[in-house]
Amino acid sequence: MRPAVALCLALASLGARADAPEPSAQRQRELVRMVRQDCGSCHGLHLTGGLGPALTREALAGKPLESMASTIYGGRPGTPMAPWKAMLTEDEAHWIARQLLAGFPEPMKGSE
Repeated sequence: MRPAVALCLALASLGARADAPEPSAQRQRELVRMVRQDCGSCHGLHLTGGLGPALTREALAGKPLESMASTIYGGRPGTPMAPWKAMLTEDEAHWIARQLLAGFPEPMKGSE
């Protein structure tokens, strides 16, 4: 299967999750910490870029939510962007993508 076709199929399967319910407050704290620590190791401590591109609201302006969620969940073959599906649900990948588009939150109390 061609990569573009595979991506379209992956995006279609994620489409219904764009308005999925938010994770619990505890899980949100865990996800924020994961993004800050794990994603930040490549995308920069403040998500302003490093090995990977910046993940700031400004850098992501105009990027499709579904594409971002798909990248978070399934990674990007041929790049250092690994899939996070072993640690996240598809709904959580969408939540992270929504947070990134809105400007990722500062760490929540109790998440340091």
